[in-house]
Amino acid sequence: MKMAFLFLNAILIASLATFAYASDPSPLQDFCVAVNDADAAVFVNGKICKNPNKVVAEDFFFSGLNKAGNTSNAVGSRVTAVNVNQIAGLNTLGISLVRIDYAPYGLNPPHTHPRATEILVVIEGTLYVGFVTSNPANPNLKNKLFTKYLYPETYSCSQKV
Repeated sequence: MKMAFLFLNAILIASLATFAYASDPSPLQDFCVAVNDADAAVFVNGKICKNPNKVVAEDFFFSGLNKAGNTSNAVGSRVTAVNVNQIAGLNTLGISLVRIDYAPYGLNPPHTHPRATEILVVIEGTLYVGFVTSNPANPNLKNKLFTKYLYPETYSCSQKV
């Protein structure tokens, strides 16, 4: 009797499972170009959306990453950021990029990227990079330091949590 009951339950669950749907729905919109206009109609992720009928190709373009930054400062580095403030079309996409130029022995001071990933590509010279874990699943790995020397044509990816 128990086997018949289990068998009937299995058939019932299997038949109900056919009504379940899984999908990755399309976003509500393809893009939300940021605009500094308090009268704009739609407000998403801290930036107001430009009227889609007024969006132009320049809203998705930035020029300047090909130019070396001035590293004659106290830390010997220059960060050229590219995010929604430079490319309005990045609004709501969660994308940012930086170019970092270093003078010999220059550094990028310690900083954080909460819930973000960083990918480094060295074009010329050598770079000593690293990160410290802050919230790992294993408590014994808290504040563990990972470091590596990077050379041209080597890549590094670090998950910042």
